[in-house]
Amino acid sequence: MAPTSDTTVTDQDLAVLAEQLGRPPRGVVGIAARCVCGRPLVVRTAPRLDDGTPFPTTYYLTCPPAVAAVSTLEASGVMKEMTARLADDEELAAGHRRAHEAYLADREALGHVEEIAGISAGGMPTRVKCLHVLVGHALAAGPGVNPVGDEALALISDEWRPDRCTC
Repeated sequence: MAPTSDTTVTDQDLAVLAEQLGRPPRGVVGIAARCVCGRPLVVRTAPRLDDGTPFPTTYYLTCPPAVAAVSTLEASGVMKEMTARLADDEELAAGHRRAHEAYLADREALGHVEEIAGISAGGMPTRVKCLHVLVGHALAAGPGVNPVGDEALALISDEWRPDRCTC
């Protein structure tokens, strides 16, 4: 079973998110992906927080075991390698640009924020800066939309996979 998505956010979801994040969640407008057990995996966040702060991170990975696996991957230096590959691999670079455009479109559907117009997240479209964002986007959008996020998911599959609960 793959993660599921919905826009409904329950009080229970908010309580789980606070537990996962270690703080009250901000700007939540939906659960972009759920663990197979139903708990939030990726949250969809408003492009402007309640305090007026622009917030470009539409898809925020919240599940602690997934966050830990991605953090370990980031610490391995793979982002530098992935960024270098964007310069050499036209297909990967084109997919990364398409992911950037998809991310922008998803965020714009939530509201226009001039300060972050044209700026996605995770380093898109020219580099790989934050795998947490790219994995969150890949989980929310499904396979094939964010190739770097998909690749990161494959790289952490021995540690964490979206088809099994580790909550």
